[in-house]
Amino acid sequence: MPDALDAATRAAQVPIPRCADGPVFAAPWEAQAFAMTLRLHEQGAFSWKEWAQTLSAVIREAQAGGDPDDGATYYTHWLTALERIIAQKQLVAQDQLETRRAALDRAARATPHGEPIRLENDPEFQA
Repeated sequence: MPDALDAATRAAQVPIPRCADGPVFAAPWEAQAFAMTLRLHEQGAFSWKEWAQTLSAVIREAQAGGDPDDGATYYTHWLTALERIIAQKQLVAQDQLETRRAALDRAARATPHGEPIRLENDPEFQA
């Protein structure tokens, strides 16, 4: 039976949009989730092995639920894995994570199409 790193390696081989300069992200949030993950790893919040195992588990769960293995949902899985490892490591309390997720959802719905989503766009935002 392959270990989690082998599964993560296979998951990482799903095609990610690229240009001559490197990965191309379909949306700014994808780049932000990627950057946050790298920064947390650099700060020692989790090892790369822990990250790979978490991302691999999320992808396996999604595929077991019928998610196609075509790369289109890769960063959705990335974000889910980031939220999961943050919760597991207790870097942010679960209720704070849920509060922020709800605030960003409200901000997204209140933001005009094509504009950056900012927490300040949340109708319930308080500075």
